[in-house]
Amino acid sequence: MANGELVTVQVERIATGGAGIARLGGKSVFVELTAPGESVRCRISREHPRWVEAELIEVLKPSPLRITPPCPLYGRCGGCSLQHITYEAQLKAKTTILADAFRRIGGMSAPEIRVRASSPFEYRSRLQFHSLYDETAKRQSIGFMERKSSRIVPLDDCPIAEAGIRKALHGGEIIPQENGKRFTVYSHGATLLVEGKQERGEVTLNGKRLALDVRCFFQSNAAMLELLISDVQEAAAHALTRSEGSARLADIYCGVGTFAAFLSDDLPGNLRFSGIDLVEAHTPSLTLARENVQGRNLEFHSCTDTKWAKTAAKRDWAFMVIDPPRNGLSKQFAQWLTHHGSARIAYVSCDPATLARDSRILSEGGYSLESLTLYDFYPQTAHIESLALFSRGKQA
Repeated sequence: MANGELVTVQVERIATGGAGIARLGGKSVFVELTAPGESVRCRISREHPRWVEAELIEVLKPSPLRITPPCPLYGRCGGCSLQHITYEAQLKAKTTILADAFRRIGGMSAPEIRVRASSPFEYRSRLQFHSLYDETAKRQSIGFMERKSSRIVPLDDCPIAEAGIRKALHGGEIIPQENGKRFTVYSHGATLLVEGKQERGEVTLNGKRLALDVRCFFQSNAAMLELLISDVQEAAAHALTRSEGSARLADIYCGVGTFAAFLSDDLPGNLRFSGIDLVEAHTPSLTLARENVQGRNLEFHSCTDTKWAKTAAKRDWAFMVIDPPRNGLSKQFAQWLTHHGSARIAYVSCDPATLARDSRILSEGGYSLESLTLYDFYPQTAHIESLALFSRGKQA
C-alpha cells in the first residue's frame, strides 16, 4: 500500500478515536466516518509499518448502524466523529474500546462494564469557540476547528450544545472575540458564562450551588456529572462503613472542588468524613475550591501529584477520589498510591489508555478493581469517561 492508492475494505469495528478499523495486507486500516459492517472505498493518506490511515471515498455497502447525521456541518466540523451511527452503536463501541484498553494496555480483564447513557443531543454545557471573520457573511462570526485542519468552520447552531448555548447562539448573545481567539462558554439552567464577558457565576448540581469560572476546567455534561457525583458519594459511604481507622478523605486533582463539595456533606447512612485534603496544581481552580468546599478540618494543597507524592504527610485516609487529566497519574504518584493510598479509591478517568495503564500499576501494588462504569459525557464523539473503583486489604 502506498499514499494515494485506492483500496476497498470491510470495516470491522470502531477504534479508539472514532475511526472505523479494517484489515488489509496484514495491516490495520483506519477510516474515519465509517461504520461497522460496511464495505467502503478509500484512499491511503498516511502509511506506517503496522497500520495506515485512509480517507473515505465511497460507501459501497452501508452498515445497518449508519444513520443520517442531523448536523449539516458534520464531517467538516472537527467536533463530532460518530453522528453517522446510532446512539446504541456508539455506546457499544465505547464499551468495547474501554474493555480492549484493559486487555491490551492493562494486561487484565475488565469487570462487566456498567454504562450510564446520556441524552444524545443538547447535552454539552461547556464549549470552546473560535472567533473569525466570515468571508461569506462579511461579518465577525464564531465557529469550531475544521476536521484535520487549522481552518475555522463558521456556525450559528450546534445540536450537541445545551439549550442555553443554542439559544444564545440564535440570539447573538455569544459575541465574537478578537479575530482568531479561542474562548470558552458555559451554560446550565439560568447560568450563561462567556469568557471575556461574564466569566464568574454559579451552577446548581444535585441541589448544591457551586461557584465556577468559565476559564477553569469544569465537566461539560451537567446531567452526567450529577450521576457521577451520586455514584462517588455512594462509594464514599461504603468506604466509611468499612473503615476501621481514619475517616479522612483525599481529593486529588480536585479542580474547583466539585467532588469534595458533595463528600463534605452527610453521606448515605448519615456518615461524614472527619477531614479532607484537597490537592490541585491549578491555582485559580483551588481558589474556587476554597469557596465551594465547606466543613471542618479542610486542608488545601497547591501542588502537582508528583510533589504531593514527595511531601504529603503520612495519613490513614479512608477514601480517595483521583480525577487526573488525560495523561493520567504521574509515575511517582501511581507508585506512591501503592504504598500510601487509601483502602478504597475512586479513579475518575477521561482516557481509557491511561486508566488501563494506571490500573495495572495499582493491581500490581495490591489493589483489586471492583467495578468499572462508563459515563457517556460526550455523545456523538469518541471521548470516554469512566469511574473505576479499587479496594485492598480487609475492606476489599
